[in-house]
Amino acid sequence: MPIITLTTDFGEKDHFAGAVKGAIYTELPEIKIVDISHSVSPFNIPEAAYIIQNAYSSFPKGTIHIIGIDSEMNIENKHIALKLDDHYFICANNGIMSMICAEIAPEKIVEINIHDRIETSFPALDVFVKVACHIARGGTLEVIGKVIDSIKPIKNLMPYVNDEENQIVGSVIYIDNYGNVISNIKKAFFEKIQKGRAFEISARNYTFKKIYSKYSDVVNFDLPLEKRNDEGKSLVVFNSSNYLEIAVYKSNSQTSGSASTLMGLDLMDAISVNFINE
Repeated sequence: MPIITLTTDFGEKDHFAGAVKGAIYTELPEIKIVDISHSVSPFNIPEAAYIIQNAYSSFPKGTIHIIGIDSEMNIENKHIALKLDDHYFICANNGIMSMICAEIAPEKIVEINIHDRIETSFPALDVFVKVACHIARGGTLEVIGKVIDSIKPIKNLMPYVNDEENQIVGSVIYIDNYGNVISNIKKAFFEKIQKGRAFEISARNYTFKKIYSKYSDVVNFDLPLEKRNDEGKSLVVFNSSNYLEIAVYKSNSQTSGSASTLMGLDLMDAISVNFINE
C-alpha cells in the first residue's frame, strides 16, 4: 500500500492535521502517513510549492501527496488531482503545482468532480482524503474527475531577464528555519544567462560578488579557532535544491540573527544579479 503525505498550513495548535490523519486511518487502517510540513505560512502558495517540490522525490514512486493550502473551493479555485513523475498530487488548482510542472510535464490531470456526493466545508478532510484513499486502493483518476490539459500558474514564479541579458531580477520565495533567504533563481538558469561572466548579486543594500559551494567555505580554517569569528558572516550559495540562497553562517533568527532578520529580507523581496561584460 502506498504512502500518503501531508503538506498544509494547519500548524500544530488546531485539530485539522489530526482530523485528516484520522479520516485516512478510518478508511485505510494499514496506510502509512508522513507529515512533510504543517508549518507553511498561511495561504502562501510559492512557499508550499517550494517545499513540496523539494520533498516529493525522496518518497517511493506511487506516493500520494495531499496539499492542503488555500483549498476552499470556489469558481476560481477548483480541486485537481494529477499524476506526475509516478507520484500523485491532490490540491487546489491555485498554482501550487506550477513549480514542479515547469520542469516535469504531468502524465495526467483531472479536475475533481465528486463534490456533489460530499457535503464539506473542510475539503482537505473530506474531498482530498476520499480521493487519496481511492488512489491508494488502485483507483484511476478518471473515476474522480474529468481530464483537463493545464493548471493555473503562479504569477511571478519565474525570474525576469532583461533584453540585453545582463541582469536577472528574481524574488524571495522561501525563508527556511535558519532564516536563510531562498530566491527563485535556479543554478542552471543562472549559468545559462551568466555565460562565464563576473557578477554582482544585490538584495536591499547588500551586494555579493562570489557564490560559495557550501556554507563552511566562508570559514578560514587556517586561522586558530579563537581568531576566526566566522559566525554571522553573510554569504551566497546554491543550496541543496540548486536555488540561489542568501545565508548567514551558523545563523539563528532568535539570537545572533539571520539573513532574513539582519538584512531585512522578506518573502517576494527582489534579488537581482547584474552580469559584468568584459
